[in-house]
Amino acid sequence: MSIEKPRPMRADAQRNRARILAAAEAVFAEGGPQASTEEVARRAGVAIGTVFRHFPTKADLLRALMKQLLQQLTDDAADLLAHGDPATALFEFFARLVERTAANRTVVSLLAAEGVDVPVTGPLGSLSGVVEELLRRGQDAGAIRAGIRADEVMALLTGACQGALQGGWDRDLRGRTVALMLAGLRPPG
Repeated sequence: MSIEKPRPMRADAQRNRARILAAAEAVFAEGGPQASTEEVARRAGVAIGTVFRHFPTKADLLRALMKQLLQQLTDDAADLLAHGDPATALFEFFARLVERTAANRTVVSLLAAEGVDVPVTGPLGSLSGVVEELLRRGQDAGAIRAGIRADEVMALLTGACQGALQGGWDRDLRGRTVALMLAGLRPPG
């Protein structure tokens, strides 16, 4: 008995999928929960059947969008590890993560409305290794107090991201809150 391997996606199908996800990110960010998959198809320049061929349900589309966003976050963290200034990389990652969480609040809300559990701690937990490395490098550079542990930074990140998911946290409040949290990581003086 042979098991058939899935065939790789054709190049045009890959392009359509990428266009659909890009359009979905914009449509749901702008239109909120009432945004339609028809609008996603229109903006992507594809037929609605193409959207449903890639994503049979709205929840499938939202899950794929969340997966893409998490991959972007992971890539961003890896880039900071490879090329960022060790003294500021953790601070940059922290601020970017909170802003990205706030920007994608609609997607998370829609997934929850569709009955898809999207806990913040799960995706953040998968980034704990990179956070630990950014923390270590920041401490080695003297920009972060010695004695601060990765689990403490993860707790701060989780709290800040949960806050960013709340509707009342505007950009100014997020910025001030993140600045306060990051100030607590810096050495005194």
